[in-house]
Amino acid sequence: MEERKGFGSTFGFLMAAVGSAVGLGNIWGFPNKMGANGGFTFLIIYLILAALCGFIVMVGELALGRRTGRGVVSAYHVLSKKFKWLGWLGIIAPFLILGFYCALGGYCIKYVVLNVGNIFGAGFGNNGLGSGEVFGNMLTNQLESVIYGLIFVLLTLVIVMGGVSSGIEKFCSIGMPCLFFMLVIVIIRACTLGGNDFAVAVLQPDGSTVEQLIHSSSLDGLKYMFQPGYVTGTGYYVPATAEVAGQVVSAINGVPVVKFINEIPNFISILSTAGGQMFFSLSLGMGIMITYGSYLDKKQNIEKNALVIVICDTLIALMAGLAVMPARFSLDATGAIGGPKLLFITMQNVFNSMGTVGYVFGIIFYLLVILAAVSSSISLLEVIVAHFVDKARDAGKGDKRKSYSAIAAVAAGLLCVLVCMDGLGSNGMAPFDILKIEANGWSDCWLDFLDMVAEGVLMPLGALLMSLCIGYELKPQFVDEECCLEGNAFKSKIFFNICIKSITPILMVLVLLGQLDSFFSLGLFS
Repeated sequence: MEERKGFGSTFGFLMAAVGSAVGLGNIWGFPNKMGANGGFTFLIIYLILAALCGFIVMVGELALGRRTGRGVVSAYHVLSKKFKWLGWLGIIAPFLILGFYCALGGYCIKYVVLNVGNIFGAGFGNNGLGSGEVFGNMLTNQLESVIYGLIFVLLTLVIVMGGVSSGIEKFCSIGMPCLFFMLVIVIIRACTLGGNDFAVAVLQPDGSTVEQLIHSSSLDGLKYMFQPGYVTGTGYYVPATAEVAGQVVSAINGVPVVKFINEIPNFISILSTAGGQMFFSLSLGMGIMITYGSYLDKKQNIEKNALVIVICDTLIALMAGLAVMPARFSLDATGAIGGPKLLFITMQNVFNSMGTVGYVFGIIFYLLVILAAVSSSISLLEVIVAHFVDKARDAGKGDKRKSYSAIAAVAAGLLCVLVCMDGLGSNGMAPFDILKIEANGWSDCWLDFLDMVAEGVLMPLGALLMSLCIGYELKPQFVDEECCLEGNAFKSKIFFNICIKSITPILMVLVLLGQLDSFFSLGLFS
């Protein structure tokens, strides 16, 4: 039977694992969710969850993978009688995520091309159109969206076909340091932008609107992320009034303000939002870390590696916020705060306002996003491929990596085509159009639907059941033994044992219920 090859170095594994964790969720999701959920308060809750859940689940998944040397499905099948089916959640979730990830990655490639066109004044640049119109045209141009999405699928396929060491490890070992330095460049520029005055329509007591100026600077972006209660203070939170340029505006004592959120979220809402972001950001509960753990050498220190991954991912999430939010507040104060519109309308407005040098920064920024997206998409595809490659190898059929990579990429490509054709709900193909269900935050487009199923349900559910599997069937001693191989010490053994049996499962239940309550308006915590 052909040897199962793994990572060639600790650095290579860490870069691959960090690359999997660092993705689009860090860039448009983390800073927005952090600001809209209490700023620094959200960050504290996120860090607590990262310690009590993220680190614990990371250690458990790496240990499961390394102990068996198998992908997520085989790992559970070999080790557990009660949870042998659980591995399939780790196949379904990454497959669903990969479908919309490739579509978004294709959009990023389009925007690199767009900014190149802007530099040379070519027809494939903005061509005199506003950023919102350019984005809208791209969404409704189904053929163009599909082509760029499939280019991203092909890029992901080529890397995964290269194997763990020659493909994934080599790409991430170069790509992750590049991403870090590109982030630093964008952060420096974003945080040194001056403030600007923006005209907004302010609702008057008699129902009329009066145009006034607000001054917004990069400092406001930092306050939005880090100052507790900033979005609910006198500067930025008021009841809904008039809608102007996508933002609701009003006035407090005659001072114009921009409204970011409808109401102050409760604790469970913040907890579930932070938990969902943590799972998505750290690539937990979807088989990736079990699969990557299966390629780990027995000499590797699981505990130390898990800690490094959690810290690096959180650091880069904060850096992504520092790259995006100061620029948004300084140069496009009424632009979107999060989601695709932040990435493809608001940030492009920022680059357009900076002149030619802005297009250079646009190219750097969108290349950065592509690096983050590819490093995640290859891990998503690898989870699926690893399962079938292991089955073929066990059956004595040799390494069928290229064949199974191609098959999995075609399947993901079909899902990507659906997301691209839907155009974020712009083309009458959204779930509520096809399935005749009520339009809301998870059925308004296929991207949100797939994200809801994967991030909102399958990932926290998978992590919850994994915790119960280790805590009550395999027992924590299983992880203790795996972490102490080759003379390594498991310094957080007591902390891990307590968390895996009680604290982590309880928090996972709250996160899962909070997610379900948010998606389906169950009123559980209102």
